[in-house]
Amino acid sequence: MHFYKKLLIAALATLAFGAQALADEKLRMGVEGAYPPFNSKDASGRVVGFDVDIGNALCAKMQIECEIVTSDWDGIIPALNADKFDFIVSSLSITEQRAQAVDFTTPYYSNKLQFVAPKDVEFNTDKASLAGKAIGVQRATLSGQWIEDNLGDAVTVTLYDTQENAYLDLTSGRVDALLADKYANYDWLRSDAGKNFEFKGEPVQDTDKVGIAVRKGDPLREKLNAALQAIITDGTYKKINDKYFPFSIL
Repeated sequence: MHFYKKLLIAALATLAFGAQALADEKLRMGVEGAYPPFNSKDASGRVVGFDVDIGNALCAKMQIECEIVTSDWDGIIPALNADKFDFIVSSLSITEQRAQAVDFTTPYYSNKLQFVAPKDVEFNTDKASLAGKAIGVQRATLSGQWIEDNLGDAVTVTLYDTQENAYLDLTSGRVDALLADKYANYDWLRSDAGKNFEFKGEPVQDTDKVGIAVRKGDPLREKLNAALQAIITDGTYKKINDKYFPFSIL
């Protein structure tokens, strides 16, 4: 307990140092808004989800007003660098390629990639068994990169602008399976639309770390890191986690 108190004190000191500089500012969170349960729009058009709750908690800890700015997934990093918003909190996997364009905070959750297919279909996930299958993935994602690197010469890949559209094609039978983040799939499989589908095989990648992105060299990164440590230490993170998942995704 003493160790966590020290971490919290250090985080709060960092936050206090930058609080005055942020006092008169308003930060903009970049969010896709089409990736439930992490970010999506409710019936009223309001952007909601795990990412949004984490972003709002970080802003509250930094004592700064924040607003949400939505962006198409394909252009979310270019939009950040074009100053359309100040940071991205939208389930963005930390990759070497992306780290050339933006700076990442420490991870705020960990993920895995896993196939989803109909329950009544035998679906083996080795390369030989997948040969000739039609696999759906969201464009410009870690899943898309994994498919290209590992199965590009064996399967037919269909790319989607949003994960929601990928799910629609899976339910209509236009693709044999999807590869996507396990925790997004977990949420969908519990829905009425996903009730006839299930995970297939083991995760093909279980080292996916998800971070918040800022522009290169932006000192906001350290303020976000301090706020993230503070909400983990004081229990705020766990409350948000438990709202969406019955297990920790940290």
